[in-house]
Amino acid sequence: MKAIIISIILFLPLFICAQNTQIEDIDTVVRLSAPLGRSDGRTTEYGYRHLVGRPVLPDSADVLRQQKKHFWRAGAETVGFNIGLWAFDRYVLDGHYAYISWNSIKENFRHGFEWDDDHLHTNMFDHPYNGSIFFNAGRSNGFNFWQSELFAIGGSAMWEMFMECEYPSTNDIIATPVGGAAIGEVLYRTSDLILDDRSVGGERFGREVAAFVVNPMRGLTRIIAGDAWKRRSTSGRRFGIPPISVELSLGGRILTLWDNDEGTRAGVSAEIDIEYGDKFADETRTPYDYFSFLMEIQGMKTQPLLSRVEIVGRLLSKEIVDKKNVRASVGMYQHFDFFDSDTIKRHEPDRSRLFPCVVPYKLGAPASVGAGLMAQYVPFKDFVFDGYVHANGLILAGILTDFYRDYHRNYNWGSGFAIKAGINANLFKNRLIVGIADQLYKVYTWKGYDQNADWSTTPDGKPVNIQGDKSTSTFNHLEASLKYRLWKRLYLTAGADFYWRTTSYKDLQIRAGGGLTVGPRVHSKQIGAHLMLTYVL
Repeated sequence: MKAIIISIILFLPLFICAQNTQIEDIDTVVRLSAPLGRSDGRTTEYGYRHLVGRPVLPDSADVLRQQKKHFWRAGAETVGFNIGLWAFDRYVLDGHYAYISWNSIKENFRHGFEWDDDHLHTNMFDHPYNGSIFFNAGRSNGFNFWQSELFAIGGSAMWEMFMECEYPSTNDIIATPVGGAAIGEVLYRTSDLILDDRSVGGERFGREVAAFVVNPMRGLTRIIAGDAWKRRSTSGRRFGIPPISVELSLGGRILTLWDNDEGTRAGVSAEIDIEYGDKFADETRTPYDYFSFLMEIQGMKTQPLLSRVEIVGRLLSKEIVDKKNVRASVGMYQHFDFFDSDTIKRHEPDRSRLFPCVVPYKLGAPASVGAGLMAQYVPFKDFVFDGYVHANGLILAGILTDFYRDYHRNYNWGSGFAIKAGINANLFKNRLIVGIADQLYKVYTWKGYDQNADWSTTPDGKPVNIQGDKSTSTFNHLEASLKYRLWKRLYLTAGADFYWRTTSYKDLQIRAGGGLTVGPRVHSKQIGAHLMLTYVL
């Protein structure tokens, strides 16, 4: 349900924005005089991006007003959200973890942090989403990106130490504020597109409600401050209307596994792809003035509704090449990655041989940052090639394991690195678009458990406070797509996805086929294909 809500709210403001701005011809290169991000007055090309509307610079009065800081209000909103969430868990959900007391708080401080065993979705998406609420308590009260991260850290620490009778979680104190900043800034900038303080009546009410749904903390702050009904001569948008491209896709998808008789699944699939800002701005140190957002949801038996979320947010950059037909920019980027799948066919595996987990892959990386290169090459008037390369450090990641099982956890915690690369070719005035991209993740679990240790003194005879199996995992995702324009803004999109997961388990002993295998290496492969209609706003 949360995936559907976020999908709708990310689309709604862009649609509203499109209805109130002049739309450019999709076959023309959008050019602006005195564009965003440039100081020399030259024109900027956005390639063949289909912009939602003509970019508009923010009003200086709006910027100054929204930079005014309100610390006590931001702090009260952070604390109040935690108390309200605890009350809901305690008195509505009757969650066992919500029965807190002074004794549970003292025990949390005495025991300290440990790795938890919640679902991958809970730890890698739900907690970062909650972190975005804390983050936006600061962001909506005048604080910048980095200052708002302190509210996310404080809100997460308060929840872990005071608001649960379970031991504080090591992974949550990392994923909640860091992943929360990525989601939070995307939602903050999206809500900024909705608001228009010049509007009145039904339009004003609709915009305020939509902004509240997108960014609850900003909506609440506007109500408390009286901004929700105050009319001004300016729009109130902190960022104006930057260059925005949006693609909405709907169609069918099919999944199957390689090498193993696991059957096939088919169903509907939807995708939202957003590109925000100018990737080739001269020089920038404003976080997320450029970002890309991708979300995939699906309706497929045995498969999770939310299958993929990716955010790439620029932290700082500098353009290094600016020639007539070649442009390139280098910078630092924050990444948020979430891939989820489930069993295609339920059955008991053959115990006579090593069999990969019937779930093909799971991966979450809510805390990732690294360097990136963006480039564009225009050899001819109607041919544009866009490419990128990113190298990231994975501060925190979780990846599927074939063996470790405890409570809801079927994945190992770890850290490592990721390499991403891709290229898109826009041909014949955007009539044909071809793309290929590859993402490689390497995750190392550094705090595994000894299979032969004596666990008789631990709760239920299980290892505690571990990251999972001692292992090294590789996950690779290769995707290719082809888009053909059928009519104006409508495209037919065909694509294929190839997933490889390989995990080497150190010191693990497995009995199969009457023999003993030490340090098994397990491979799992999956293929996906989709056919969709894509509408470009």
